[in-house]
Amino acid sequence: MYKRQEQTLEIIGTIVGLVYLWLEYRASIYLWIAGIIMPAIYIFVYYDAGLYADFGINIYYLGAAVYGWMMWKYGSFVRRKLHLRIKEGQQELPITRMPMKYYLPLGIIFAVTFVGIAWILIRFTNSNVPWLDSFTTALSIVGMWMLARKYVEQWWAWIVVDIVSAGLYVYKDLNFTAGLYALYTIIAIFGYLKWKRMMERVVELSLIHISEPTRP
Repeated sequence: MYKRQEQTLEIIGTIVGLVYLWLEYRASIYLWIAGIIMPAIYIFVYYDAGLYADFGINIYYLGAAVYGWMMWKYGSFVRRKLHLRIKEGQQELPITRMPMKYYLPLGIIFAVTFVGIAWILIRFTNSNVPWLDSFTTALSIVGMWMLARKYVEQWWAWIVVDIVSAGLYVYKDLNFTAGLYALYTIIAIFGYLKWKRMMERVVELSLIHISEPTRP
C-alpha cells in the first residue's frame, strides 16, 4: 500500500513536471505556479527514495519559485538597465544572455556546493550515489537562479542535469521520473532554440524601435 502511494505521488509529480516544462518552453510566467506544486510533491518522493540532496533542493525550489515569479513579473528595472526597448508599459523580464561577469562566481558556487553536498551525503546519510546526487543538485541550484533571471543559457544547465538525472532515477527504480527527465532532455534542446529565437526577436524589435524617426 505504501509503495502504491509513493508511485501515485511520482505519477502526479511527473504530470505536473510536464506542465512545468511546457510552460517553461513557452517562457510563460505561470511556470512558477507549477514550480511550487512540483517540489512540494517531490519532497516526499525523493526522501523515501534516499535521494537526500534532491530532497533538500526541492525545498530550495519552493523559495526559488517565489523569487522567479517576482523577477519575471516585475523585471522592468532590468530591462531599463540593459537598455532594451520593448513594448511600452511591458513589465515582464526579457530573455537575455547571461553577462560574462557571472560565469566565474557561478562556477565557484557550483564547485563549492557540489563538494559540500557530497561530503554531507557521504558523512551523514546512507546515500549510495552521493557524487551524482550532489552533482545534479549543485547544477540545479545554479540553473534555477539562471532561469529566475531569464537567461537563455539556463537551458544548457538543465540539459546536463536531465541527462544525468535520467540515468540516476533508472538506477533508483523511479521509472516514471526517469522517463520524465529523458523527455526533459529532448525538450530542453528545443527550449533553448525557442528562447534564442524569442530573444533575437526582442532585439530586432528594439533596433526597429530605436531606428524609427521621432515624430514631431
